[in-house]
Amino acid sequence: MQAGHPTRRFVLLLPLALAACGGEEARVYDPLRYNYLPPIQLNVASIAIEQRFVPAGVAPDVSNQDPVPPAEALKAMANDRLQAFGTANKAVFAITDASLTRQGDVVVGSIAVSLTIVDDNGTQLGFAEARVQSRHVGDMDDLASVLYDLTKNMMNDMNIEFEYQIRHNLRDWLTNGAAPDTPVQQAPLDQTSPQPQMLVPPQTPPQPQMAPPPQ
Repeated sequence: MQAGHPTRRFVLLLPLALAACGGEEARVYDPLRYNYLPPIQLNVASIAIEQRFVPAGVAPDVSNQDPVPPAEALKAMANDRLQAFGTANKAVFAITDASLTRQGDVVVGSIAVSLTIVDDNGTQLGFAEARVQSRHVGDMDDLASVLYDLTKNMMNDMNIEFEYQIRHNLRDWLTNGAAPDTPVQQAPLDQTSPQPQMLVPPQTPPQPQMAPPPQ
């Protein structure tokens, strides 16, 4: 018996069968960005970002298995939210902790940052710091998803805590970012409204002169 040609039904069902054999699609991990949150505008001329914490890279450290490591998420927060609106001094954003460690079925996350205001000579003028910790206990079959979700949740808390600490400890260094008042001579004129006119007092008509009496 000769093998027949594939039927149309078989051809249509083949992609579905292959997809079923391949299992679930891999999860896509979106970058963690925070430019949708209100900016934190500082009365400084520049902002520097320093990573002072370096993950070990060996067990029990698992931060290198996170699709978005905590240190990268913290840098994104600083880049997205901190803005310089001054003409002097500098703000230094420092990452002092960005760890993810695993012991058995427990993953512990810890992140910490500081913000220091210094003058041109390096003298400290203001300081604030924020720290957040969290943990996951349970299934570790998809470690990447566990680490990503833990980092995302910690960063949500960090954005709240970081802004609170700045407003509490660096209140004098905050600005609303408004541009300086426009000088009067540069203020645009409203062409739709009439310009003020200088009022000129009416002139009094000359009084008639009386003829002198005859001599």
